[in-house]
Amino acid sequence: MTIAEKYVAGLKEAYLSFGAHETWQHFENIKHGATKEDLAKIKEVYPLVPDSLLGLLEYVDGTHWREYQGESIVFFFLGSDVEEYPYYLSSSETMVKDQPNYLSHMLTDQIQWLKESGGQWDEKLTTDPDTANWLHFSDCMNNGGTSMLFIDFTPSPKGKVGQVVRYLHDPDEINVIADSFDEYLQKIMDSGYDFINEDTMLD
Repeated sequence: MTIAEKYVAGLKEAYLSFGAHETWQHFENIKHGATKEDLAKIKEVYPLVPDSLLGLLEYVDGTHWREYQGESIVFFFLGSDVEEYPYYLSSSETMVKDQPNYLSHMLTDQIQWLKESGGQWDEKLTTDPDTANWLHFSDCMNNGGTSMLFIDFTPSPKGKVGQVVRYLHDPDEINVIADSFDEYLQKIMDSGYDFINEDTMLD
């Protein structure tokens, strides 16, 4: 099994362990994966996109207000280092459409805010927002208003290409949470998919 397949298998078990059999079954019945054409577009924009992310998209082409068979779904699929906090997987179309200007403006604002507030910028991240190349692959359960996740292809000399970055609002911070997407998925599996819990299953 690939790490993407292991991740999905473990996620299913996490849902079932909380009695969410119908929720998972409906998700399985309605969703579909990204097409080869969709994945090729991502590779064109992000040549270094990890196979494990493409593997997840082959399984489901997004879980954040994604329409399948005429139904718009929101389905908790990912986590982060923020304990028990759930995230969605963005669709292949969304990943391709996110423009560099959006990222540049966000990073410019964050760098300026941290300088003014005396906050710390993760030394693994570039301080040049104009050359940053990040793939935005996930928004949190608050539609991204509280937290977003990225894959960073342009780290500082102290970072690693493909590292996973977590933005968190209030207080604003941007930190590297894994050296690679594979490591990021493994950390979620090692946590026992803690974002699937009594609170999130009741939401």
